[in-house]
Parts: sequence; C-alpha cells; structure tokens
Amino acid sequence: MYDRGLWILEQYGLTAKTSCKGRGVMLYETEEGWVSIKDCSSTEGKLALQYTLMEQVKAAGFPYLDRLLRNLDGNLLSYDREDHAYVVRAWYSGKECDTRSISDIEKAVETLASIHKAMRLEVKEEYTRETLIHECTRHNAEIRKTRKYILKRRKKNSFEMNLLFSVEPFLECGEQMVEELEHSGYETLREQNLKAGSICHGDYNQHNVLFSGNRTIVTNFDKWNYDIQTADLYHFMRKILEKHNWDIALGVGMLETYQKVRPLSDAELYDLRLRLSYPWKFWKLVNHYSNNNKVWISGKNMEKLDQLQAQYDSWQYFLKNAF
Repeated sequence: MYDRGLWILEQYGLTAKTSCKGRGVMLYETEEGWVSIKDCSSTEGKLALQYTLMEQVKAAGFPYLDRLLRNLDGNLLSYDREDHAYVVRAWYSGKECDTRSISDIEKAVETLASIHKAMRLEVKEEYTRETLIHECTRHNAEIRKTRKYILKRRKKNSFEMNLLFSVEPFLECGEQMVEELEHSGYETLREQNLKAGSICHGDYNQHNVLFSGNRTIVTNFDKWNYDIQTADLYHFMRKILEKHNWDIALGVGMLETYQKVRPLSDAELYDLRLRLSYPWKFWKLVNHYSNNNKVWISGKNMEKLDQLQAQYDSWQYFLKNAF
C-alpha cells in the first residue's frame, strides 16, 4: 500500500516525507501537510457534491475537515496501476471526543449544530435517505422473522433463549414507534427538509470528532445524505447515552447545547424523541445474529444483550421524562 500511495500522491504533485497507518486509511506527511489516502467505491458525481458541501462548511468557519482534494487533472478520484480508485483528503491529528468528558460531548454537539446550519444543497433524489417509516418497518419485520426462526429451532443455545425472552418488549417498542411516526407529521417535516436541501453528516459519532488545542476537527462525511438533520443529533445522543445508562441530565444538556446554536421546532423535537424510542441496538444485535454463524455466539454479543436488558427501564424513563 505504501508504494501504491506514492503513485497516487504523484497525481497530486505531492511527495511523501513520512507515512503511517490510520483508521482504515494510509497517512502521509507531505510538503502541503498531512493527507490520507483511502480506496473509494463512490462515484465522481457524489464526490463532487461532497466536495461542494465540505467547501461550503469550511467557508462557514470550519476549516478543519478531512476535505477532499483534487488531483492535478482536477479530478476527485485517482487510480493506481491496477485501476483501483482512491481519494485523497486533508488530514489533521487530534484526540477523539472522550465519551466520559462532558466538555468534549458539549463541544461535539455545539459543532454539529453549527455545521448543520451550513449543510444545505439543492436536493438530489438519488442521495436522499430512505424514509424512517420504511426503514423501521423493515427492521421490525426482520426482528419478527428472526424470532420465528429461533422458535422453530429444536435446540436453542443460551443466547437464543435470552433473545426470545427479550424480543417482545423491544419489538413492541419498535412497532409503537412506527405507529406514532405514521401519525406524527413526519412526512410533512421530511418534505420541508428536502425542499430546503437539508443534509446530514450520516455518521456523526465520537470517532469522527477530534480535538487538537482550540481546533475541532470533523471527519468522515462519506455517508452524507439528504434528510431531517435531527437524524444526526439522535445518532450522536444515542451513542453517548448508551454509555451513560440514559442519564437524563446529560441528555437534556446535549439538547440544550444544540438548541443554543440551532433551535429545534416542536416537530423536530418530536421527531428526535421518536428516533430515540426505536430499539436500534436490539435490531442491530438481531441482524448480526441472522447474518452470521448460528452455532457459535460470541461472549461479546451475550454481554450486549445483557446490557440492553439492564438499560431497558432507564431508556424508557428517559423517553418519558426528558422531553
């Protein structure tokens, strides 16, 4: 990969001084600063929109992004000798957002609210996210299918028995969420956001927010999409709250921090609560079981299921009292 990276850098007029491995990328120090190189399956068209989006965010006062770079021919995709496609990005070092640090969490939420204000482009239907109603209805069907499969198994391991024991309350939450969503005005809110060209980061979590001195660095915009921006806020909040047993004070604090920068409408607040009320982690665990070896279940999955059961009451209490 090192030699391949040098070949790619030549297409940008850059020379490597040193190199090292990053999270899924190769990093190179060049005369223009550090850059990352990563293989890419995206199209030039989507990358062009991502480039425009990130330049727009940069111009709004957020220069520290892993923004895409154009090669000497002006293209965002570059190819090695075997015709494999790669992208090169600006790269900044920093420490990941510490999920135990209230200060880090607040800075990450404040940054999200700020970049959301700059994340708007004319909507392109092909990059619009699947509707939440369709997505959650599909997940509910997958949970029911897995339950049916386990029930038919003559010999059930301890994980399967525990999953069956847990499935009813979580599935009920999922079905109730979809029912509420269908009568919530969600479609109207979504249509308003699409008309406004609202864009989500798509994977805003602690791993993609870095801090270096006074700099806040936001990375990995590859999953960007057109959607209601509360999808990003929900995603970050859930990841943090799961690590804090759905602490109400922390959740309310994150929401207040976001709204100081970008106030949410009543419809957006309702949308956020509904997103947080879906049993995403339970579905993810079920989906992982369905798509993998049924004979051997890792101890880690057993721990995750135990944690979900242990946090169920705290999760429900949060939903009833935080909004």
